[in-house]
Amino acid sequence: MKPILYLGLFILSLIWGASFFFIKTLLVHYTPIGIVFYRSLFGTVIILLLMLFLRKKIWPNKKDWKILILIGLLNSVIPWSLIGYSETIISSGLASILNATTPIWTLIIGILLFSSKLNRWQIVGIVSGFAGIFILLDIDFSQLQINNISGFLGMIIAAIFYGVSSHLSRKYFQSLSAYQITFFTLAASTGISAAILAVTDSFKWSLFIAEPATLFSFLGLGSLGSGLALVIYYYLIQKGSAEFASLVTYLVPVTALFWGAAILGEAIHPSMIFGLALILSGVYISGRKNKRTVKPLAPMTGQQQDA
Repeated sequence: MKPILYLGLFILSLIWGASFFFIKTLLVHYTPIGIVFYRSLFGTVIILLLMLFLRKKIWPNKKDWKILILIGLLNSVIPWSLIGYSETIISSGLASILNATTPIWTLIIGILLFSSKLNRWQIVGIVSGFAGIFILLDIDFSQLQINNISGFLGMIIAAIFYGVSSHLSRKYFQSLSAYQITFFTLAASTGISAAILAVTDSFKWSLFIAEPATLFSFLGLGSLGSGLALVIYYYLIQKGSAEFASLVTYLVPVTALFWGAAILGEAIHPSMIFGLALILSGVYISGRKNKRTVKPLAPMTGQQQDA
């Protein structure tokens, strides 16, 4: 993998490391699907403005519309709703840990449904990273015996949907730029979540969004975390692989600890440093490719190259 892909992975983890905190904060005033709507809307607006400023091609081919809407459902509406629901039951820290199972589900789904071939280094890297997660956060396994199992299952199912959508993106979006994928999947997510809210009548049109703290949370979660971050994410899928992009979920708990120390003054223990080393090693090792197992990709268009 090229160094720029690892840099993109790290930047993405910094952005998404704060997402669980934003969600937890917003759940005080909004339902999970309400957060999905605003998150998607803020992301759609910022990406559209960015595409207009950079003069990026906006409209995709007609053949891509259906799959873009499907990815908007599978990669945004469903998992984001499940994460919001889960965080009403379990802690944001535990949610981030469960979210870190995404690479494992991505590997399994790739083998079962997309004929992916993995080498032993990737498997070693996944195991190393997952072990680092538990060491880093000093997990007491008794804590995994959650009273309400629905919160636990909600995060696992969300991780599975992330795995499916990343493979679909890799398979069908080679002719689109990362900007196009991000804009139209977020636009689809905005429309779908708005329709759900209209039918369920669960949305509260409130003035809370005008409050500085709420507005900041939506800007962080939507414009940055769901807009700019998704451009990086789809770029990693296109230039790397679905499995490599999914490794960001290993780094998210690390950056979540960083934000906790920087903003809240939380202590960092030696076990965290050791866990961090294991996670970073796992990400690097998993990014290695066995040349005998890599399938050549179709030539990329100029639009992809400037993504």
